[in-house]
Amino acid sequence: MKAAQVFTVRPTELFNENQHRCLLFSDLVEGEGVQSNQFLIADGDDFALIDPGGDLTYNALTIELARDYDLKALRYIFASHQDPDIISSLDKWLLHTQCSVITPRLWARFLPHLASEYVNKTLAGAVFDRIIAVPDEGMRVPFGATEIICLPAHFLHSVGNIQFYDPVSKILFSGDIGASMGADGELEVSDFEQHIQNMAGFHRRYMGSQKITRLWVEMVRQLDVEMIVPQHGKYFKGKTMIKAFLDWVSQLKCGIDLMSAANFRIPR
Repeated sequence: MKAAQVFTVRPTELFNENQHRCLLFSDLVEGEGVQSNQFLIADGDDFALIDPGGDLTYNALTIELARDYDLKALRYIFASHQDPDIISSLDKWLLHTQCSVITPRLWARFLPHLASEYVNKTLAGAVFDRIIAVPDEGMRVPFGATEIICLPAHFLHSVGNIQFYDPVSKILFSGDIGASMGADGELEVSDFEQHIQNMAGFHRRYMGSQKITRLWVEMVRQLDVEMIVPQHGKYFKGKTMIKAFLDWVSQLKCGIDLMSAANFRIPR
């Protein structure tokens, strides 16, 4: 197995206005793990991370963050769901910062399994004391002079899943919905029709069903969204591009829509 190689690639600045800043970190580690994006939101003296990842991203991410921020002052980690590329570095963040971890209620009792015995013995209190469980209907989290809205996104793909909307930048951090694989070049989608081939296979398999995607689209259309930024691959910017994505994903047959008896046969 190849050792992880740490890069010092500067993040992409998605928004920076009136002491409010949003950064995207991508391709921090070379290796066999799936590409993933990590995010920082800062408002005044408060800053938080969204889906910081696991060991493959931890070292590179902390190196980049330390250029501009005091890690000990990290206020929140927002974890959209339980996947290893989302939050498997949990024990390191608990040990080296005082942050609270915000995650779906469904996974709140599972996350302590990611903390080693050493971390459990070293922390002043219990791991669960540092976790804020988000109810199924979502919640609003005070942050700096504003708030972060935790939106329900269950079965997209995780059975307990949330997304994060920043009302200042008008960015929806959408987790796995909108994700793409294998797309090279700029991080912003410029040709939607061409980009579909990078999304279709992933969405057909990972998203729960067309009913779920349509409910999600109806919710998102009630928000003022300028960017949809997924956890993998490129992001969508501008009303026209966002509408194209929402229209496409709401019409896509996916998940259990595509299942039949042929998918549940005893192997020969």
